[in-house]
Parts: sequence; C-alpha cells; structure tokens
Amino acid sequence: MHIRGDHAELVVGGRLDVRSAADARTVLHSAVDDGVGDLLLDLSELDSWDATGLGVIMGVHRRAGRRGRRLVLRDVPPQLQRLLVATRLHRILAIEGGIGVDTLPRV
Repeated sequence: MHIRGDHAELVVGGRLDVRSAADARTVLHSAVDDGVGDLLLDLSELDSWDATGLGVIMGVHRRAGRRGRRLVLRDVPPQLQRLLVATRLHRILAIEGGIGVDTLPRV
C-alpha cells in the first residue's frame, strides 16, 4: 500500500487491508488533522480493500466530520464501487461524480 499527497489530496494505491490498515490510518488521520476543507482521496491506484480497509475509510470519514471537514472519494474502481453499494456506504460517503448503480458491471 502507498499513500502520497498532502493534507488536501491523497492518492491511495495497492492493497488497503488488515496488513496496511495501521499505517494507512496514521497517514490519513494526520492529513485530516493538518488540513482544512475537503480531503480528497483518489482511489484510482487502489487494487483492493478488505473489511479492515473499509473500516479505515469510515474512520477517516467520521474524523473528518468531527473536524468540520468532508472526506471525498475520487476514481473509485468498479469492484470497490460494488462493495460500497452492497454495504450501502455509497449513501453515506461523498463520492465525486457519484456511483452509477445501474451502470456497475455485474459479477
């Protein structure tokens, strides 16, 4: 897993899972704490995430809200979009451009 960027926009890549969750949480929480306004997470380079990784994203979402910020996801890969829809988290998280539920490929 890799994360690059600053307190306003970050690119997350690789696997966001139980092995990388602690490191990701530290970096993302610091970005929330150190900035103002929307925090944009570009997920175009993210290969996969598991329940732990999704928990990290939800924790960052809550932390941002408590600090008057908004977490915005950009370029969510289709397989991860399906997971957000299946868990109904697409209704809670801000997703740039939204998720076209009807246009997602079926598995």
